[in-house]
Amino acid sequence: MAGHTDNSIVIDAPMDLVWELTNDLKSWPQLFSEYASVDVIEEDGREITFRLTMHPDEDGTVWSWVSKRVPDPVTRTVDAHRVETGPFEFMNIHWEYTDAASGGVTMRWVQDFHMKPAAPVDDAGMTEHLNRNTAVQMKLIKEKVEAAAARRSRP
Repeated sequence: MAGHTDNSIVIDAPMDLVWELTNDLKSWPQLFSEYASVDVIEEDGREITFRLTMHPDEDGTVWSWVSKRVPDPVTRTVDAHRVETGPFEFMNIHWEYTDAASGGVTMRWVQDFHMKPAAPVDDAGMTEHLNRNTAVQMKLIKEKVEAAAARRSRP
């Protein structure tokens, strides 16, 4: 059995701004509360290989991994996977951006993964953790992108 999450949020901002801000990897430590740093390792066309480092967890452990990310500005989707999988057998993430019926942009993250047998949590435990943390991060991103949109719309 594998883990799966599917979360979304509506951001009241123009599509181009949502896309730009959420795909600027170097600004992720300011956009997400959990990331201490992002180091771009390689860019090959649209494919970006990068290292994410988190702030220390409650036990003082610093988690870090390498991922590959391929944004497609035409379809407004991003596919990513962990290259250094850490406690995961695999971790794939799909982002999609669509126009929301109420205005703004629906940003959706779908994560498919499987934990290694020796991982500190199983698939169900990681699913619960990711669903809880994704809601926190999406809310924070929504607030920051909407604030940026408000600043840009001022004369």
